[in-house]
Amino acid sequence: MNESQNIIKNILISAGENKLKLCDIVYDSKIIEVNLKTETLFDWVDLANINNRNAVLQNYLTEGEEKNFMLAIPGAIDSHVHFNTPGFEFRDDFEHGSKSAARGGVTTVIDMPCTSIPPVTSLENLNAKLNALKGRSLVDYAFWGGISGRNFNETKLEKNIFELAETGVAGFKVYFISGMESFTDLTEKQMEIAARLIERTGKPMAVHAEDKKLISVRELKFKNANRNDWKAYCESRDARSEAIAIDKLISIARMVNCKIHVVHLSSYLGLEQIKKAQSEKLFFTTETCPQYLHFTQKDFENQAIKNFLKTAPPVKCEKDMDALWEGLKNNSILFVVTDHAGCDPNLEKSSQNFWEVYGGIPGVEHRVPFLFSEGFLKNKLTLENTINLLSTNIADYFKISNKGKLLPKYDADFCFIDLWNSQVINSSQMQCKGKYTPFEGITFNTIVLQTFLRGKKIYDIHEQLFDDYNYGAFLELN
Repeated sequence: MNESQNIIKNILISAGENKLKLCDIVYDSKIIEVNLKTETLFDWVDLANINNRNAVLQNYLTEGEEKNFMLAIPGAIDSHVHFNTPGFEFRDDFEHGSKSAARGGVTTVIDMPCTSIPPVTSLENLNAKLNALKGRSLVDYAFWGGISGRNFNETKLEKNIFELAETGVAGFKVYFISGMESFTDLTEKQMEIAARLIERTGKPMAVHAEDKKLISVRELKFKNANRNDWKAYCESRDARSEAIAIDKLISIARMVNCKIHVVHLSSYLGLEQIKKAQSEKLFFTTETCPQYLHFTQKDFENQAIKNFLKTAPPVKCEKDMDALWEGLKNNSILFVVTDHAGCDPNLEKSSQNFWEVYGGIPGVEHRVPFLFSEGFLKNKLTLENTINLLSTNIADYFKISNKGKLLPKYDADFCFIDLWNSQVINSSQMQCKGKYTPFEGITFNTIVLQTFLRGKKIYDIHEQLFDDYNYGAFLELN
């Protein structure tokens, strides 16, 4: 091993399903070798107790070797974040967001186009974002392009889509309903036009799928009746509004062979529509978020977190939550992301009028420990499935080269996870600007210990590191 190479000894990695293997990882900026300490594969059930783990694995160490025995996974990838640089930085920015990502075991993020000023709807605007981000990210990053109903022009749209695609955006974000003046929603006809153009790029169209007509009528009715409570908000944006919007996307997909990706899926009815599209062999994928896997509308009765839990779409019911877990298990839902969207809770999460409360949760820090704790350790997901949902599936879907796997020649992106100890979520320790979360006070039985990006340690729970915001690199996804 030469001087530029490093080695991490006696680490556990996935061997498929719920099996693990003990190995040493040799790396510089890339993974050079993954050396097995033994051909024996270990069942998780035999290692789940820390004393059993130590007794079983100690036999494979040479005298004096340090016993590590943590789990290593490929650096997690979060393909749905709003870090707000440039523009809405009073809510969050790339320095804080990327540091939060590193603390959560995330080494790559894909930032949404709508919460930038200007929004990433053209090559000019993308270049403005790139310039604004120089030296401001601790993790690697890519961008979504976007298509807004504001000044929708087919001639300009074609030029913008193809220029953005050539520059390596992940895909194109659109809304059936949007509350942003700078990034407005599309009509069904406009979405079909956009899909025909996006199809030619081979990129996905990511859709916020809630039906505007249904929601607008209900919202007006509730506001006229002075219904300003959380129940009115949730009733206006129920599971049916999600299912109707996805049904409209299915109609478009039957005419246009565009990759369609439904973001932050929240309901059983929505998932049934996704499965219907997949059964017809339409190119439909979807994602969900931790909030939809843990909370139901009963949690809005908890005054301490009620406003913190507001998102669009809102969380639903236990039936919906159970369906989403099943969707993760059977691969009808391709990955888990966060829709990370923080704010200053004192300014935007404090109103007694629920319509005025900002809808967003800063979650990039909590996704990895959440999914291991509430998915894998509670037997809802296999170890292999958990890692795929957090990293491998996302890297494959967006064709992020050299990431998402612990294999030679891949980037040395990994995080080390303690599956044998627990942590209580405390918002004051969060690294993003908005220090609030509906997970406040909840125990996760998983802790992220260290995070490495291209061989460089960017987070250590026990060590104060120099934060090198020049190290995070822009990734062109082609």
